[in-house]
Amino acid sequence: MNRVFAIILVLFTTGGFIYSQEDVVEDLLNERILNENPVYKPMVGISSGVFNFLGDVNNNYSNPVLGDKAYKINISTYLDVKRYLKLNLNFLYGKVSGNERSLTDTTRNLNFETDLVNFGINLEYSFEHILKKNSLIKPFVSIGIENLQFSPKGDLYTTINDTKINYHYWSDGSIRDISEFAGDASLSSVIYQDYNYETNLRQNERQEFNLGNYSQNTFAIPVDFGLNMKISERVNLKLGSSFHITFSDFIDNVSSVGTSVVGKKGNDILIYNYIGIDFDLFSEPKTVIIEKMFAEMEFDAVMFDDEDGDFILDAVDECPGTPYGVVTDTLGCPLDEDKDGIPDYLDKEKFSSPGAWVDDNGVSISEEDYLIRLLNRNEAMGRSDVIKYFETIGKSYVRKSVEGIPDKFKSLDTDNDGYISFEELLQGIDNYFDQKLSLSVEDIYELNNFFFSQ
Repeated sequence: MNRVFAIILVLFTTGGFIYSQEDVVEDLLNERILNENPVYKPMVGISSGVFNFLGDVNNNYSNPVLGDKAYKINISTYLDVKRYLKLNLNFLYGKVSGNERSLTDTTRNLNFETDLVNFGINLEYSFEHILKKNSLIKPFVSIGIENLQFSPKGDLYTTINDTKINYHYWSDGSIRDISEFAGDASLSSVIYQDYNYETNLRQNERQEFNLGNYSQNTFAIPVDFGLNMKISERVNLKLGSSFHITFSDFIDNVSSVGTSVVGKKGNDILIYNYIGIDFDLFSEPKTVIIEKMFAEMEFDAVMFDDEDGDFILDAVDECPGTPYGVVTDTLGCPLDEDKDGIPDYLDKEKFSSPGAWVDDNGVSISEEDYLIRLLNRNEAMGRSDVIKYFETIGKSYVRKSVEGIPDKFKSLDTDNDGYISFEELLQGIDNYFDQKLSLSVEDIYELNNFFFSQ
C-alpha cells in the first residue's frame, strides 16, 4: 500500500511539473492583451414567464408569479462603445385570460382567452457609469414601441354527448342547463365550465348585437426594468418585469364603447414577469490572445551583454575590456602563444623561451632584473607578478636544513615548525604589500635568500 501511495504521489508531482512547464511555455508563446475597442455583434436571448392582464374582465390570478405562460425571443446589440445603451428587437408570444363571476349582475359573468403575438423594439439603458465596471449584478430599464395582435375568444357553452349546452349562471353561483325544464329552471342540472374557449367574441358581438367592429391589431408601449446578472463573459441571466400599455380597450372584448358589455374607460395593460438568458456568441472578446512567432523574454543586459565585442558574454568574460578586434580564447582573454603572460597583441617578442622572465612588453630579461623590478615599489609591478615569480621558483624548491629562523622572520612561521614554507613566504609577501609587516625592501630580499637557503 505504501508503494501504491508513493507511485501516486510521484505521478501527481510529475504531472503537476509537466503542466506547470506547459503553462510557462504557453505564457511565453501567447500574450493576452486588453481589446480596447472590441466589435460588439448582436446577442441572442430567450426568456420564459407569465402574462397577467389588467383590464375590464377581472383576472383570477392575483399573485404576479401566477398567470398565463409566455415566451420571448430577443435580439440585441450595443449602440455605444461604453455599452450604456442597447437596442432590442423582440418577439413575444403568450396567452392572457380572465374569468369574472357575479351573483348579482348576470352581465358580469364573463370569461375570455386570447393569444398574443407581439413584435417590438426598445432602447435599454444600464447604469455602467454609476456602478462598478466589474459589477456582477446590474439594473436596467427600457422603453419602446411594439405591435400587438390579439383575438379574444370566450367559453360560452359546453358539449355533453355531442349536444351543445349554453351556460346559465344561477344566483347560487352554479352553472345550469335550463333547457331540461321549461317550467321550473331551479330543477335543472348543474353543469361545469370546460374552459374550452370556442367562441370568437368579436364575431359573436357582430351576430348578436351588431357590434364588435374593433381592430384586433394595435400598438403598445413596453416599459421594462430588472436585473442583469453576469454568469460569464458571454452569458447573462436576466430577471425582469415589463408593463405593456396598449392603445386598445378590446383585448378582453369589453370596452367603454362598442361592445355589448360596457366597461370602464381606459386601455388594457399587460404585465410580463420573466427570467431569461442572453448569449453574446459573436462579439469580439474583451481580451485577445496573440500567438507569437517566438518567445519574447526579458534579458538582463548584465548577463547577456558583450561590452568589448569579443563574442564572449560579459557574465563569463574573464578578460573584460579587450580592445575591439583582438582575437580571444573561449574565456574572452587575448591569445598568448608563448605563455609569457603578455598577450600577443602587446607582445614584442612573440616567441619567448618557455619559462623566461619577461618585461611588460614580453621581452626576455634576467631573473635579477625581474626581482629588482619586483621589489621596487616605484615600478608598476602588480602583486600578481610577484606571486607568479615565487610560484614559478617555488615549485622546484627542495628543502634544506638550517640552524634557525632570524628573529625578524619568526612571525611568518605560523605553524611553528621552525621552517618557513613556500605558502608562508607567499603570505609574508602579501602582508608586506598590505603594509601589515614593518619590513623594508632589503628585508624582503633577505627573506627570499633565507627561504632558498633552507
